[in-house]
Amino acid sequence: MTRRLLLGAFLFHPGGSHVSGWRHRTAEPHRHVDIDYYARFAETAERGVFDTIFLADGLYLWDRFPSGVDHYGQTRLEPLTLLSALAVRTSRIGLAATISTTYNEPFHVARAIASLDHISRGRAAWNLVTSRYDEEARNFGGDDHLDHSLRYERGEEFVRVVQQLWDSWADDAILADRESGLFADAKKLHVADHRGTHFTVRGPLNVTRPPQGYPVLFQAGGSAAGQELAAATADAVFARPLPLADAQAFYAGLKERVVAHGRRPEDVAILPSLRPVVAETERDARELAEEILASTPPAIIVEDVAHSIGQTLPADPDAAIAFVPDTDIANESQSPNRRVARLLSGERLTPRDLYAESFWESVSVGTATSIADDVQERFESGAADGFVVQALTQPYGFESFVDLVVPELQRRGLTRTAYEETTLRERLGLTRPARVTPTVVSA
Repeated sequence: MTRRLLLGAFLFHPGGSHVSGWRHRTAEPHRHVDIDYYARFAETAERGVFDTIFLADGLYLWDRFPSGVDHYGQTRLEPLTLLSALAVRTSRIGLAATISTTYNEPFHVARAIASLDHISRGRAAWNLVTSRYDEEARNFGGDDHLDHSLRYERGEEFVRVVQQLWDSWADDAILADRESGLFADAKKLHVADHRGTHFTVRGPLNVTRPPQGYPVLFQAGGSAAGQELAAATADAVFARPLPLADAQAFYAGLKERVVAHGRRPEDVAILPSLRPVVAETERDARELAEEILASTPPAIIVEDVAHSIGQTLPADPDAAIAFVPDTDIANESQSPNRRVARLLSGERLTPRDLYAESFWESVSVGTATSIADDVQERFESGAADGFVVQALTQPYGFESFVDLVVPELQRRGLTRTAYEETTLRERLGLTRPARVTPTVVSA
C-alpha cells in the first residue's frame, strides 16, 4: 500500500492555537461554548478529508499568572461530551479527545471511550496525557503534581487496564434471544481482575467491546519516559515542531524504540504539529503572522517566558534576562527546552526575543505551494508520517489551510481525496487487535 500522509485538525484555545488568536478580526471567541462553532470546525476538517480532529484539554484554569485570566482565552468544553455531540454532526472523521491518566480512573475512561466508539461507529481516539501542572493536582485533592517518572509508570499501567476492560466481552457475546430469554452468553464474558501497583480493577466493563477493538491511542510526550510509553503502547504520537534535522533525529529515535518493544516501525505514526499561516502571496502570509504575533499582550510574553525558564522576571518584555532559574521545572516537563539552551549560550536576550523566536520557529508561513513543499519534504525525508494542523486563528486560519493547502497536497498525491475505510483504525492502516481473554467468569 502506498504510504499516505496523515492529517489531524487540532483545537485547544477557542480562538485558535495562538494564545492571542482570539483577538484576530476574523475570530469568534464569543462562540466558545456554541456547538455550531465546533461543528463547523469538524465539518471543515471532514471536507478536507482529514483523518481526525484532535481536541486538546487540561483539567485546570491557568491562573498561576495574572495574564492567564486577563488575556488568555482558555475556557473550553469537556472534550468527550463535545465529541459525542460532534459524532452525530459528522460521518467519517476520527474523534480524538485528550484524557489524563493521572486524574482519572481506568474504568471511567474505558467506558467513556468505548461509548464514543460505539456512538461514532468506530471513530474514537484517546490522546493519553499524564498531566503536568500543580494547578491540576489542586483540583484533585493534592498540592503538588506526581513525580514525572511516577506519572508515566502509572500511565503505562492505566493503558493496560483500559485494554483489559475493553476485552471484557467477545464480539458475539450479546445474544438478545427473546425465545430463550438469554441476553448474553456468560462463557464469552471475562473479567480483568487487575491488581497492580497503581490500580485494582475487577471489571468487567458494562459496555460491549468497541467497534475498533481498541480505539486509537495517541500519546504526546517528548521526554525519554514519554517516548518509552509511546513506543510501547501508542498508535500515533503527537510531536512538537522541530527544525528538519532535529525532527528527523526524533523520528528515527522513536521508531527505534518502537522496534525495541517488538513492534513494527509503521505501527506508530509520528505526527508533529503544523502551525500554518497561509495566504495567496508570501508577503500577505508574513504580514498576517506578524499581526498575530503583535497581538500578544506584554504580560503574556513575560509570564510565558518566565514559566518556561523557571524564573521570575520583571514586567518589561524588553528587559534583558539575567538567567538564574528560581524554580525547578523538570517535574512539569523533561522535553528539550530550547529557551533555556539559548540563555545558557550567554547571549543578551529579552522575553520578547525569546517569545518571538519560539513563535517563528513553530509556524510555517507562506503560500499553499511553499507550505506544501515543506510538508512534502518532511514527509518524504523521514521527519513525519503526517501532521496535526494547529491554525493560529479559528475559523479563518484553519479554513484557509483546507481551502488552499489541502488541494495542493491532494494534487501531489500525498493525502486522500475521499474517505474509503470505515473506522479510524483502518484509515491509519492499523489492524483490529485480537481480544485477549484473562479470567473466565463461571456460568
